[in-house]
Amino acid sequence: MRTPAEILQDATTIALVGASPKPDRPSHTVMRYLLAQGYDVIPVRPVGCDEVLGVPCARSLAEIDRPIDLVDVFRRAEATPPHAQEAVRVGAGALWLQLGIVSAGSRQIAEEAGLDYVEDLCTAVVHRYEIRA
Repeated sequence: MRTPAEILQDATTIALVGASPKPDRPSHTVMRYLLAQGYDVIPVRPVGCDEVLGVPCARSLAEIDRPIDLVDVFRRAEATPPHAQEAVRVGAGALWLQLGIVSAGSRQIAEEAGLDYVEDLCTAVVHRYEIRA
């Protein structure tokens, strides 16, 4: 399994599940940061959002038309296992649950499928302090 920093270094395309168009939301701030670092970030939001930061929203991972290196999840822990299952189905390279999110169910799904898995860490923080440093 790769380290969180290795996952980010290897990633080009990041699907950000739970992306918000509201600037005060952590998902919005992290998406802005990741875009500024040159990542191809696709916001994933099933309803109520056409775009975030000028990037069109996908309603699901299955709607994304290119390989997904990392699925970055901003959802409550109990809502994450279906996203883990979908990440496995679409052949994503890694599943990452953001800071404060821990899910034994998602961990099990990812590990059984051989997916790299991170939980309770922020992608932007790891990038800022372990990659840019």
